[in-house]
Amino acid sequence: MEAVEPPPALAGVTVVDVSTLFAGPLAATVLGDFGADVIKVEHPRNGDPARGHGPSKDGVPLWWTLLGRNKRCVTLNLSRPAGAGLLRRLVSEADVLVENFRPGTLERWGLSPSTLHEVNPRLVIARVTAFGQFGPYSARPGFGTLAEAMSGFAAITGAPDGPPTLPPFGLADGIAALATAQAVTTALLARHTTGAGQVIDMAIIEPILTVLGMQPMVYDQLGVVQRRTGNRSVNNAPRNTYRTRDGRWLAVSTSAQAVAERVLKLVGHPEVVDEPWFASGATRAEHADELDAMVGGWIALRDAGEVVAAFEAAEAAVAPIQDIADVFEDPQYAALGTLQPVDDPVLGPVRMQNVLYRLSATPGRIRWTGPPLGAHNDEIYRGRLGLTCDELAALRADGVI
Repeated sequence: MEAVEPPPALAGVTVVDVSTLFAGPLAATVLGDFGADVIKVEHPRNGDPARGHGPSKDGVPLWWTLLGRNKRCVTLNLSRPAGAGLLRRLVSEADVLVENFRPGTLERWGLSPSTLHEVNPRLVIARVTAFGQFGPYSARPGFGTLAEAMSGFAAITGAPDGPPTLPPFGLADGIAALATAQAVTTALLARHTTGAGQVIDMAIIEPILTVLGMQPMVYDQLGVVQRRTGNRSVNNAPRNTYRTRDGRWLAVSTSAQAVAERVLKLVGHPEVVDEPWFASGATRAEHADELDAMVGGWIALRDAGEVVAAFEAAEAAVAPIQDIADVFEDPQYAALGTLQPVDDPVLGPVRMQNVLYRLSATPGRIRWTGPPLGAHNDEIYRGRLGLTCDELAALRADGVI
């Protein structure tokens, strides 16, 4: 008897994604990876700007191929009364709405949370904005870059004598997307108890501040403002990148005291372990120059393979600095299946990041890549909402879809 494959974790959950670019759409992608039916709503003229972001191959935008996976795509002009009416019909049977318009925009279109909850009291509405739904900055336009600047991230990133450094990718957006997906599942779980939906107010400036750790408490209690330290840490040492004899770069971390002791013994300086200042990460960090000279000097005399093997034998933490080409060849990523091949109708097999985590009983999967603009208009509007061919033709002619 063949084993029956269990339904995915979010089977039966319908998500209407009207957000654009990165934080909101990526949250919806995560939900779709675990079985939610994600209906992606885009403006009929140009669609989500993510379709034009980054490189393309054979006319296929690669960022959208990833971001739009597992979504059914429809077009809809929400600023038109007929378009707003169609969205109300879509959410009347949905579980989640993800949006990232500036505060007041949905309200101006007659799509406020209170209006949508009249249509569907069980709807979870995730509102993703740069600054949140209220406060002095709430009406400003904003992107993840501003969150990386405002949160304190850029201020502590970079060399001590260099400028603040922004990440070369959407870090704040990505963190906010993961937080939004978690918030949605939390709200869906709460709905089992309350029977009612609710509104999630996700400000992109906040999740990145959360992952910066104890900085707010350190400033609150000690008045200390963390400064840029390059690859070093204010909490432990040695912690840096070191170049090997064959020109490779390796990262070493000693967050645990036992690991720090193993590293210094390995590089031929067991006497340092007995120094009083070596007993804690914070005091070791005060001697970073001295420790870096010991560790870096030892590593510089050896090839990367020899160093990694010696660190592993000593049960000390080390890893190569890898670019994306190295990631494709890394045996650990291969074992985990982190880069998953997916068939695209134009590109053929493409490798992209797999679903975010592994569930033993209800695993997620990638069912398809990002579809063309409006690819599922007929499927959703006729099959789900019951519109006729004539009604669809009229909506197209009027620019609503």
